[in-house]
Amino acid sequence: MNVRTCTESDVASIAVVFTESIHVLGASHYDASQRNAWAPRPADIEAWSARLSGLQTLLAIEGDAVIGFISYELSGHIEFLYTAPGSERRGVASVLYREVEKALPGVSLFTEASLVAKPFFLRHGFSVVEEQNVSRGGVMFRRYAMRKAVVAQHGAQADRPALRAVRRLS
Repeated sequence: MNVRTCTESDVASIAVVFTESIHVLGASHYDASQRNAWAPRPADIEAWSARLSGLQTLLAIEGDAVIGFISYELSGHIEFLYTAPGSERRGVASVLYREVEKALPGVSLFTEASLVAKPFFLRHGFSVVEEQNVSRGGVMFRRYAMRKAVVAQHGAQADRPALRAVRRLS
């Protein structure tokens, strides 16, 4: 698996990973109306391009396929963390998450986690700040505002993804 930064040509693949992850992996926690409101098919690629434009996005690549992605702000907000169906529970999300921790030393990380993602973030040291009920397309969802205080290592420097070449990870 390789990790690299996202380019404009990756947007369609990211949208597919997001949509399929919600519809396949989210089926155990969300009903069809919730999944359809959250991730309508087909994905709107222009809307996805706009959503990603202000974010740092890293991709997990296997062969030529995007098998996961994480998008975050330099403030520490993790906006997206998704793995493709068939790639879950293989450490893909953990590898991507650790890259963000390395890129933002000393920054408190926070996210709004789905029912599916909540256990992942708890395992990585996040705490639930608040349970939230939100509406998308008139359909209600439960999610969790979560936060993790990150302590910088003495002498650590940011390993900014945009300044780093593609790196081979095992």
